[in-house]
Amino acid sequence: MLEFKVPDMACSACVETITKAVCQIDASAKVQTDLDRKTVSIESQQPEETVKAAIVDAGYTVE
Repeated sequence: MLEFKVPDMACSACVETITKAVCQIDASAKVQTDLDRKTVSIESQQPEETVKAAIVDAGYTVE
């Protein structure tokens, strides 16, 4: 399970964009988000750097 802090994730549209970006690189990925904590937890077969890059490419900062 990968967990990322995404400080600029602010709404359900952000969640949808991030989820879509991750699913484009791994269709079987399981994505869970917590808007209050601004975290994204992802279960994926892809390496951490690939998943992180997908989120960054979607326009979000990953810490």
